[in-house]
Formats: sequence, structure tokens, C-alpha cells
Amino acid sequence: MLKIKGMKSFFLASVLGVCVTTPVFSETLSVEKFRSEFLNGKLSWAAVEARAREEGEVNLFHWGGSESLNSWIDRHVVPALADKGIKLRTTRLGGTREAVDLVLTEKQSGRGVGEGSVDAIWLNGDNFYTLSQQNALFGSFANKLPNSVNFYFDPAVPAAQLNLSDFGTPTLAQEVPWSGEQYVCYFDSSRLARSDAPSTFLELEDWLKENPGRFTYVKPPHYVGNTFVQSVLYAFNPNGSGAVDFQKSVSDFSESSFAELVKPGFEYLKRIEPFLLGEGSPIYAKNQAANQALFNNGEVDIGCEFGLYLVANLRKTGAFSETTETMLFPKNGMIKNKNFIAIPSNAPNPAAAMVLANVLSSIDLQISKLKEIGYPLGIDLGKLSADDQQRAVEAAPSHHGVSAQELASNAVPDTNASLVKIIQEIWIEYIERNNEKPFEQIVSDAFAKLS
Repeated sequence: MLKIKGMKSFFLASVLGVCVTTPVFSETLSVEKFRSEFLNGKLSWAAVEARAREEGEVNLFHWGGSESLNSWIDRHVVPALADKGIKLRTTRLGGTREAVDLVLTEKQSGRGVGEGSVDAIWLNGDNFYTLSQQNALFGSFANKLPNSVNFYFDPAVPAAQLNLSDFGTPTLAQEVPWSGEQYVCYFDSSRLARSDAPSTFLELEDWLKENPGRFTYVKPPHYVGNTFVQSVLYAFNPNGSGAVDFQKSVSDFSESSFAELVKPGFEYLKRIEPFLLGEGSPIYAKNQAANQALFNNGEVDIGCEFGLYLVANLRKTGAFSETTETMLFPKNGMIKNKNFIAIPSNAPNPAAAMVLANVLSSIDLQISKLKEIGYPLGIDLGKLSADDQQRAVEAAPSHHGVSAQELASNAVPDTNASLVKIIQEIWIEYIERNNEKPFEQIVSDAFAKLS
């Protein structure tokens, strides 16, 4: 059972279907001391595990939309924690923001260290940025876990960048990588020959003019739709530096410089609108499921969303046809990121939360996750022994039509989290609402609205 304190927190917890009980630790100071001593390197891992057994449970909040993931957690993570004397309690959400809002509401109501309801959250991007901005994270724990040896944290190593930065926000070891994803596109080779499939956005525009109505994308502000828009902005960056400028914080831009940066990409999105599904009255997919339904029903020939092993996973379940393949699109611009486990500053069971994070970072569970449900590794392959690397390679599903090396060579980082809401607000006004104000004014209004 979760430990909820305060009437507003009680209400939020009730909405989420969380059970309520009294706290195990009534003395906040003891939790503060534990936090301080651990973060300052004064506690052994054995001491952490001993305290975790005393806490006895850990409350993990995560997106619950994947039954295969939920089942994998029940089969593997629950018993692994039970062996350490910890009961895993999961709250499966429709959206991660629900957990973030609960943490912040409790914090704002004065629920400090040890007095919250959430021990760990599966998140990344804007949700991590929000907790970071609100000083609502436990601290730099990730590089102190025993299984931190499975990750690159050295800034001099290029492979470390996905661990050190989350949508442009420095992680500062305040979250531990759990999985990874890449934005991929797929097509049905029985309807579209690979040689005819576009590989750049300019080729997509030409293809759409010849095949009007045969493509659409997920509608922003859904993160899948945001990512498509961000990919376009990278491709049409007038500075020719692709993703690089989009790693900057919003504070690095003036309204005019940002308008200049994104205008060519938004003009492209405006140009292709008449040729999207709906032909003149564009139909956007609401989410991934709707996008896949359009594809499976033959209404569109290409779909795009996050899922490094998406095609393999859905071919395996029969949700995609055996002729569905992955495509390299857009060339040199396929956004890749990692997702993480973070611990809030007011976690009621912080020791158990760190044991959970360490268990999820183990080689065996990471490879099991990859093999059984096609969720990419969060740990770094280059940090593993030769034998474990081979195990991981053998466990990985096929990419069906492209190689892992090709996908990796086309990978680019995600957009800085501080820019995401500005970009989606511009899309809503300039594309969805077809606002006739000058583009520069639309950008200025977005800055004012979100400042």
C-alpha cells in the first residue's frame, strides 16, 4: 500500500486508484539523514539493501499501456525484488504526467523528504525536465548503484551522451537509464516497393504529390507527433546543422532567432498539408494505436512512431503483416533517446527505490526485456563482456529490412525539453488553426504564453 499524506494528495491518489495507509517512517529526519549519507558516499550498498528490507515495499509509477511490459514486470521484476525482501507495487498510468503532478502537488503542500507517495517513475523528456526545474528529485544516485558499471557516464565518451542528457536536460545522475527508443518509419512492401519509399522529407513531399492521401502523422501535442515535427525542423534548419541548434535551451534564443530557425520547417509542414490523408482537410492520427490502424486498414502506406523493434514486435503478434518492414527515414535524422527511472525527492521508500533501479539495470533483466518483449537495452553494449554482448545481440529481434548499424548511423538526439512546448504551440496556431498572423508574431505569442 502507498503512503499518502495531505488531503489534496489523498484526492489525487484516490483518482489514480492508489491504496492509502499510514507512513512506515514517521521521523522525516531519519530519511533525510539516509539521503544525505548515501549521496555523500557514506553508506555501503549492503546498508542500502538492509534499509530497503526494512522499508519492505517500493511504489513504481509507470505508463501501463503495454500488456506485454506489464506481464514482463510481473514475471521478472516482482520476484527479483521479493528475493531482496521488497514488495513491488505498481501504479499503471495512462500518462506519466499524472505521477509528476502527484509528486509536485505533494511537494507544494509541504510533504518533504520521505513524506510522498511515489518512490520511482518511468519517464524522460519534459517530465524529467519538470521535476528537475522544481528541485523534486532525490539526487545523484544513478552513478552510485552497483550496476552503474553497465553504463557510460564519462563525458569524454560519445556513447555517454544519451545517459548524461535527457532531451537536452543534464541528468546529473538523477535518473538511471532503463530502456531506449528510436523514431522509425515502416511500410508494407506489398503496397510500396522499398526502392520507391522516400528517404528524405523532400522525397516525401514529391511522393505525396504523386500519392496524395497516403500518409499522415500523429497529431501534436502527442509526443509522437511532436517528434515528427521536430524531425522536420532538423531537416530544414537554415543553418545546415540539423539537430545541433535544437539542443540549446529556450533561454539561448530570442523570439526572432527562434522564428528564423524554425520557419523553413513549418513552411514545409504547411506545404504538405493538402496532400496528407484527407486531401485538403487533413486527418491526423490521435496516437500510435490510431496510426497503426490507419496503416493496417490500408488507408496510408507509411507510418512513423517510436519503436526500434516495433515492426518485429507487431509482426510477431500478428498486428502487422509479414510484409511490413522498417525504413531509414529521414536519412541522417532519426531521433533517438533513452528513458529512465527517476526517484522523487520525497520518495517514502528511497532505499527500496534504489534497489529497484539497480535490479532494472542488471544485465540479465535487460537482456530478458529485449528478448521477450522487444524493449531496447538501457545499459550500454560496449560496457558488457564479450559473452554478454553476444547474448544481447542474439536476443535482439530483427529490424526487418535495415540493420542495427544503419539505424545507429542515422540517429540524432532529441530536442531540448524546454523547446518542446513552444514548438507544439507554434504547430497548433500555424498548422492546425491556420492562424493568419505573421509567423514571427505566432512565435512571439508562443513565447509569451509559455513564459
